[in-house]
Amino acid sequence: MATGQLFSRTTQALFYNYKQLPIQRMLDFDFLCGRETPSVAGIINPGAEGFQKLFFGQEEIAIPVHSTIEAACAAHPTADVFINFASYRSAAASSNLALKQPTIRVVAIIAEGVPEADTKELIAYARANNKVVIGPATVGGIQAGAFKIGDTAGTIDNIIQCKLYRPGSVGFVSKSGGMSNELYNTIARVTDGIYEGIAIGGDVFPGSTLSDHVLRFNNIPQVKMIVVLGELGGRDEYSLVEALKAGKINKPVCAWVSGTCARLFKSEVQFGHAGAKSGGEMESAQAKNQALKDAGAIVPTSYEAFETSIKETFQTLAEEGKISPVKEITPPQIPEDLNSAIKSGKVRAPTHIISTISDDRGEEPCYAGVPMSTIVEKGMGVGDVISLLWFKRSLPRYCTQFIEICIMLCADHGPCVSGAHNTIVTARAGKDLVSSLVSGLLTIGPRFGGAIDDAARYFKDAYDNKLSPYEFVESMKKKGIRVPGIGHRIKRGDNRDKRVELLQKFARTNFPSTKYMEYAVEVETYTLSKANNLVLNVDGAIGSLFLDLLAGSGMFTKQEIDEIIGIGYLNGLFVLARSIGLIAHTFDQKRLKQPLYRHPWEDVLYTK
Repeated sequence: MATGQLFSRTTQALFYNYKQLPIQRMLDFDFLCGRETPSVAGIINPGAEGFQKLFFGQEEIAIPVHSTIEAACAAHPTADVFINFASYRSAAASSNLALKQPTIRVVAIIAEGVPEADTKELIAYARANNKVVIGPATVGGIQAGAFKIGDTAGTIDNIIQCKLYRPGSVGFVSKSGGMSNELYNTIARVTDGIYEGIAIGGDVFPGSTLSDHVLRFNNIPQVKMIVVLGELGGRDEYSLVEALKAGKINKPVCAWVSGTCARLFKSEVQFGHAGAKSGGEMESAQAKNQALKDAGAIVPTSYEAFETSIKETFQTLAEEGKISPVKEITPPQIPEDLNSAIKSGKVRAPTHIISTISDDRGEEPCYAGVPMSTIVEKGMGVGDVISLLWFKRSLPRYCTQFIEICIMLCADHGPCVSGAHNTIVTARAGKDLVSSLVSGLLTIGPRFGGAIDDAARYFKDAYDNKLSPYEFVESMKKKGIRVPGIGHRIKRGDNRDKRVELLQKFARTNFPSTKYMEYAVEVETYTLSKANNLVLNVDGAIGSLFLDLLAGSGMFTKQEIDEIIGIGYLNGLFVLARSIGLIAHTFDQKRLKQPLYRHPWEDVLYTK
């Protein structure tokens, strides 16, 4: 491996398996460092394409999303780092594919638990093709002031505290990502800071070793001293010992191997990482520390003394003139995200939508404050749900029953009415369910099924103003307005609409008052004296009876009743009911595999 610097201020990466927070942290670090271009060139989300919106400082940017690794590499040939956030199940396969791309030079594998056999294959391929693997089980790495991988170094506050927005003189390598953050802070306190930091990962077989990176640091002129944090288990540290003994490292190395407490336990101890397992004597922290010290590394007597060792080494180099003072800079302020600013009480932001009928923020959705479980446990029906969502209250059982009866009676009226006809023609044209449904719904209006609100409005106005049926009908006639809810193309005075009779029977049995319905019946009596087809139709029956429901239940004010009629609630009942039938017609035509409909010539009057 050896060679030198891995990253620079122009390094760009491809991010596999989209994770918003790590990518945004990378972009925030870019802005903090004064980079001109974002370090994330593209995102790979298997099976998905498009863009993801993120922030680069104050500017919102769109980062391309690719469905395959090959497509991403082709689209971004200068992106040579592959950051793999796949799970342990797929990390090896995706990493292997990335390594085989000619444009990819470094692969960082975040997942832990990648099968060891797969990891060995990745290591062998990377070494044979002069590529670098960081991980598995790594948080990544950082080039101070230039580039960082994913969540490396944690929050922006921690990055600023550790002065990682500008390069220092220390090369740092560790197995642990968590302890890396601790050491970044320590190093910033007692030296001029990190130049590059790498966490190789805590699995038994890391893609690159401690010594790989120490030897690389040794070739980087800007790195003046090296800090190494190892851990018990495995023999990785001994390759560093051999390199020190062979004279391959000519920069001071401060090292410590954690896990000295393992000897306090009587049995073998497994620490956090898969590789941090106390085994034989050579794998103990004490043996490794002694070997490193004997090879020439600066090894303290305890972790507590590690900071002092680093400080003294840095001071010696500074006194010898080997380290030039770093020019301190003030990093730019990262704009705070709106959500975090609101949460911390720093800003107020207006909402864009108001909802008073439902809430999905808790453990379960609520309809008008009633939890979903309560609706099911109490055996509520569709009428109860409508009363909660439409009227924002639980109506008496007779009211919800009436709503359900209306839905059942209006669900369908055969294939010949305009709505069903449109739906059938659309379904036979091969369109989908929603298109077929909507084509039928669009016919609902003043001439078909949309007269319920008008019927209620006119009947209410006439009754409340104490107009006789004669005065009401004749006044409508003078205005040139047909009485909504009166008249039918088929039904007659001697052949009443059965649906109307069923609704009237239910209301007379269950409603406390049917004054509006009885008024509508009086109007029907007068209109029938003019023509036998001017019967009270289902629109008129539902409209007048809904007035009785609203007024008789005692649960609505006059203003609320006027608002309900004005908004169009009652037509909504027909739309809801008829949707059932229109959906049924769609399914019926598709089940019967009916061909494209073409209207017959003989049913068209061709004329000039």
